[in-house]
Amino acid sequence: MLTTSIVVPAIASVLILGFPRGRERFTRWFAFGVSLVPLILMIVAWIRFEGGPGFELVESVPWIPSIGVTYQVGIDGLSLPLLALTALLFSASIVFPVDLKGRAPQYFAAFLFLEAASLGLFLALDLILFFVFFDLSLVGMYFLIAIWGHGDAHRSALKFFIYTLVGSLALLLGILGIYLNSGDTATFDMIKIISTQPIPATGLASVLIFWAIAFAFMVKTPLAPFHTWLPPAHVDAPAPASTILAGVLLKMGTYGFVRILLQVMPETFDRFALPIAVIAVISIIYGAMVAMAQTNLKRLVAYTSVNHMGYVILGVAVAATLAAPSEARSIALTGATIEMVAHGLITGALFLLTGSVLARAKTYEMGELGGLAAKAPALTGITLVAAFASLGLPGLAGFVAEFQIFAGTLAVYPWLAAIGLLGIVITAALFLRMVQRVFLGPLPDRWSLWTDLGPWEIAALAPMMVLIVVIGVVPAWLIDVINSASKFMTGG
Repeated sequence: MLTTSIVVPAIASVLILGFPRGRERFTRWFAFGVSLVPLILMIVAWIRFEGGPGFELVESVPWIPSIGVTYQVGIDGLSLPLLALTALLFSASIVFPVDLKGRAPQYFAAFLFLEAASLGLFLALDLILFFVFFDLSLVGMYFLIAIWGHGDAHRSALKFFIYTLVGSLALLLGILGIYLNSGDTATFDMIKIISTQPIPATGLASVLIFWAIAFAFMVKTPLAPFHTWLPPAHVDAPAPASTILAGVLLKMGTYGFVRILLQVMPETFDRFALPIAVIAVISIIYGAMVAMAQTNLKRLVAYTSVNHMGYVILGVAVAATLAAPSEARSIALTGATIEMVAHGLITGALFLLTGSVLARAKTYEMGELGGLAAKAPALTGITLVAAFASLGLPGLAGFVAEFQIFAGTLAVYPWLAAIGLLGIVITAALFLRMVQRVFLGPLPDRWSLWTDLGPWEIAALAPMMVLIVVIGVVPAWLIDVINSASKFMTGG
């Protein structure tokens, strides 16, 4: 079942290249139908999920037996919510209207290829398989930005590719380091590595392995100062690609921090938990302050991702502090995982909304907008929900995540929690300022014919809005699944 969720979009991405260019509507519906297959399978997996320690629904086949590489996939309480999020965001992004530039088959083929790679990464339980999907994701996103982007799209796509490729090379070195330093139990099987913990906690090798992998994931997440590829990639990418970049690809970095560094090298991570937490808080404050200074709507949303990914890594760093109470570590890790899901829904929706603004105004500059609430109530209402969720308003998904992250952090690094809380204040200010500049005040004459969101835009955004509210009001169904993994990882 899990393999099917990877294979179906992968095969469809090849088949769709043979579709004629003139049948754009049929091509979109075909791609959307294919994208529903992984979504349905993830719902079935969620229903079948038992929530015990370890991995479930594991599928394993020897791949390169001579060096112990296995095609092995499975789920647990950490990966399952991210898989469901990934499947949902791809379906929403595919149905969202965008200028296809006469290349509909290639556009949807790139999306389906990227979906297969993304699902494969979150399912992978072999380090080499994880790396393969990590690298393949770069290819799909590169073409989506370079071909269907706008502005200086080719430059932004190249910068994205080079930055993240350097990170992936560091990841490969770290993976090889794990294999070569595992003694007689040398393997790439993540289940075996997690159970045997072969990497020593001390020594130069473990330090180099840890920081090589941490560097790769800090670039991918991204954390300051490794974030400079992100704003131009977002600004110049088409809105659906930005949604996938923020909602899915950034989570590959945060997921990697937990799956590889926290689970494979817990004692080494414990040694460096404090500096990682400091870097996370710097990203929280820096991302919020720089976002506050933006006049470009999409660049503003891009910098809030740096801010929110800082919250995630702060929670992960707290979970990695072995001397801390296990309950605090478990709460922080649960909050970090919920933040991954919440950020994907919230920021994914915000990026789609920036695409709606660009399609009508031909600009992201907030100074050229204003008063849109009078002409676009649906656009205004959905933006308000997403913005308030992003700043952590109670009753919405962002609050559930950030409350648990800071509850855990206060028990371990209270001074970092105090500094990090400033990020929430700044985030609230920047979103309120954005709402005022874009939606309130007098409506400029040139926007007198502004049209509200269309049915397909609303259809793409509606599931995200529903989940943002549902997670905020009744989060137990999500917390229970995540707790099954976080308590196992932290002994909580």
